[in-house]
Amino acid sequence: MIQRILRRAVLACFLFTLFPSWGEADVQKPNIILFFIDDMGVMDTSVPFLTDREGQPKRYPLNDFYRTPNMERLAEIGIRFNNFYAMSVCSPSRVSLLTGQNPAFHRTTNWIRFDQNNAGPQGPSEWNWLGMKSDDVSLQGLLREQGYRTIHIGKGHLGPLGSEGADPANLGFDVNIAGTAYGMPGSYRGEDRFGAISGGWPAPVPDLEHYHDMDIWLTEALTLEAKKQITEAVEAERPFFLHFSHYAVHDPFESDPRFAAHYVDSGKSEDVQAFATLIEGMDKSLGDTLDHLEKLGVSENTLLIFLGDNGSDAPIGGAHDVAASAPLRGMKGSHYEGGMRTAFIAAWAQPDTDNPMQQRLPIAAGAIQQQVASIEDIFPTLLNLANVAWPDDHVVEGYLLDTLFSGRGDPSRPEQFLMHYPHGPHRSDYWSSWRDGDWKVIYHYVPTEAMPQRYELFNLAEDPAEQHNLASDQLEKLREMMQGLIGALERRDALYPINKTDGSELRPKMPAGS
Repeated sequence: MIQRILRRAVLACFLFTLFPSWGEADVQKPNIILFFIDDMGVMDTSVPFLTDREGQPKRYPLNDFYRTPNMERLAEIGIRFNNFYAMSVCSPSRVSLLTGQNPAFHRTTNWIRFDQNNAGPQGPSEWNWLGMKSDDVSLQGLLREQGYRTIHIGKGHLGPLGSEGADPANLGFDVNIAGTAYGMPGSYRGEDRFGAISGGWPAPVPDLEHYHDMDIWLTEALTLEAKKQITEAVEAERPFFLHFSHYAVHDPFESDPRFAAHYVDSGKSEDVQAFATLIEGMDKSLGDTLDHLEKLGVSENTLLIFLGDNGSDAPIGGAHDVAASAPLRGMKGSHYEGGMRTAFIAAWAQPDTDNPMQQRLPIAAGAIQQQVASIEDIFPTLLNLANVAWPDDHVVEGYLLDTLFSGRGDPSRPEQFLMHYPHGPHRSDYWSSWRDGDWKVIYHYVPTEAMPQRYELFNLAEDPAEQHNLASDQLEKLREMMQGLIGALERRDALYPINKTDGSELRPKMPAGS
C-alpha cells in the first residue's frame, strides 16, 4: 500500500510540471460542447480520417457507405485526428474523459454492469466497479465552480444502480437528462417509450416521458432537450458546458425510418443498414446543434469537440477481423486498432480569427493531425482554455492539445498510449497494449486457444492493419516495448488479472532471454 501511494505521488509531481500556470486575470469563458458518440469508430463516417504516406486523406469503401454530411461540415471548419485513442470499452473512456486519468490509474478498467461486479472470472476484485463518486475531481465540477452551467444529456454509464455515479447530477452536473446506470437503450423508438413497451435492457431511458408514444427517435428527443438547455443557459447569460452523450450508435440496431432508404440497395445486411441509419441520425443531431448555436448567436464563442468512446461496433465481420473498421483490424472490445481508434474533430462552431476566445486556442480549418493523442488530453485542454485550475493533488495524465489543434506537430508530447484490460470474458480477454511511436505491443495475460501467443508486436507505420506479428523476429524491439508497457503500468500502480490456481497477480513478463 505504501508503495502504491508513493508511486501515485511521484506520478502527480511529474505530471504537474507538464502544464503552464494559469494567470490571475479573469477572462471571458467560452461555451464548450463535448459531442460524445457511443460505439462509433474512426471508419463509421463519410469523413476520411486515415491518410496515405504523404499525410493526405484517403477514402476507403466504408467512407463511401456511410453518410455524415454534418461531420464533413465540422471537419471543414476544424481539425480531425487520425491517431486519436479512447479505451476499447465504454465506461473506462467515460471516466477518463471527465478526470484526465488513464483507467490503469482510476481503476474503472471495464464497462460497468448496472447490477453486479463484472470483473470476470480472473479479473481483479478491487477494480473501481462503482465508477465516479460525488467527491471526485471532475471536468464538469471544476467548470461549475467557475460559473459554468453544466449539462449532461444522454448516456451516463458512470456507476451501477444505487451508486452515486448512477446519476450524473451527483457528479457536478447542474442538469441530468437521460443519464443513468444503463449503458444502452431498450429501444430508440418513442412509440416503444424508449424501452418501456419493448421490455428494455432492463429499463426505459429516463426523463423523456413527454415523448412517449410519439413518432420520434431517441436521438432526436435528446437533441431537442439539448437545444432547450443551451437556450436557457444563453438566456441566463452563463457560459455552458454541455456533455452531449448520445446513446447512438449502440445496439439495439433498429432502423431509423428517416434514413432507411439511403441504404436499402447497399447489399449490406439489415443490421448493418440499421447501424448506418443510427450513424446518420447522430449526424443530423450534430447539424441541428450547430444550427441552433448559430440561431442563438453564440457559434463564435462555442468550442465543439466530437469524439467516440471506443472503436466501432458495426455488425460487420468478427471481433478480430479487418471488417468493421477496415482497413484497420478489430472492433469494440478488441486489442487491435479498430477497438480503440475513434473519430475526433475539434472546431469553433463558427471560426473567427478576430475572436479573443479563438485567439487563445486557434484551430486549423480543414486540417488533419497525425500525431498520437487520447481521450485523457481533453480534461487539461478544456480547463486551460477556460482558465480553470485543478487541485494540486489531482493527477492529470493528459497533455495539452493546443499545439496539435493549430495544425502543427508538438515534439514535447510523447507518442504513447496505454490500454489496460485485466478482465474477461469479452472480445479480447485479459490484455494490455502499449503504443510508443510507430510501434505497438500487446501482452496477453491468459493465452487461449483462439489467441495462443502471449506477445504481439506490430509496426503500425508499415502494417496499420496489424497483420504481421513481429514478436519473434524483432526480439530487441519487443523487449524495449515490454519495458515501456511494464513501466507504464507500474507507474500507475495498476491492478492485474488473478491466477485462478493460487490467487496471485498475473503480472506482465518480459520475453524469455531478456
